Amino acid sequence: MGARSGAALSVPTAAVLFIVATPFVLDLSGFDWRAALLFALVGLIFPAAVTLLTFRSNELLGPTVTSAVSGTSPLFALAGASLFLGERVPGQAALAAVGVVIGVALLSWRREETRQGFGGWALLWPLSGALVRALTQTGIKAGLLIWANAFAAGLIGYLLSSTVLIAADRLRRSARPRLSRRDFAWFAGTGVLNGGAVLLMYYALGMAPVWVVAPIIASSPLLTALISTAVLPDDKLSVRTAYGAAITIVAIVWLMRSMNPA
Repeated sequence: MGARSGAALSVPTAAVLFIVATPFVLDLSGFDWRAALLFALVGLIFPAAVTLLTFRSNELLGPTVTSAVSGTSPLFALAGASLFLGERVPGQAALAAVGVVIGVALLSWRREETRQGFGGWALLWPLSGALVRALTQTGIKAGLLIWANAFAAGLIGYLLSSTVLIAADRLRRSARPRLSRRDFAWFAGTGVLNGGAVLLMYYALGMAPVWVVAPIIASSPLLTALISTAVLPDDKLSVRTAYGAAITIVAIVWLMRSMNPA
């Protein structure tokens, strides 16, 4: 089952869970149509557009370059938060974001998986994905400043993204592969986990500025690398991975210190 078809399953699965939880969680007090509109606009591009851009980038560049370039998202997020939200980004936080980008690049890089002759216009695919992620965080934060309801942001966004992904999957010309039980369980489970992660990110954006949340979210490859090293016997800790992990950890610690300068 292809990644595009998988996304058309995983994202709607999370959307269904949002719908099921709505009667118990959604609080409409303080509803503001401007915030709802922002959440809907974000839903048109995230996670739908990011999924499709990542899929295309992996096809052209491979997962190594895609992951490394996608790690630049915090830089776009900090710029967007400063320009559109008026957030005053401390210089220490900006340097910490650069450190996260470098650390993630080291964690993600796999020379054996790098495609020959990558570059040029093809790099616009992962860069576009990084930009979309940044715009998502800025847009959601703007909406939450109007209507502080992270669950509503996730619900509206996932409903719109599900529509986009299902439509994109139905419009594809190639034949769709048959869905096995294993495929269903895998992509549905991934959708649940991703949906939970997005909801937690929205709650974080409701409590902290973008310049704090964006670099921390982008450091997720650190946990992936550490878990892979601990669980998978063939995935050994290399010097490059150790450097990447160390740089990412130091950058995040420095970022947190910038919130409470001495």
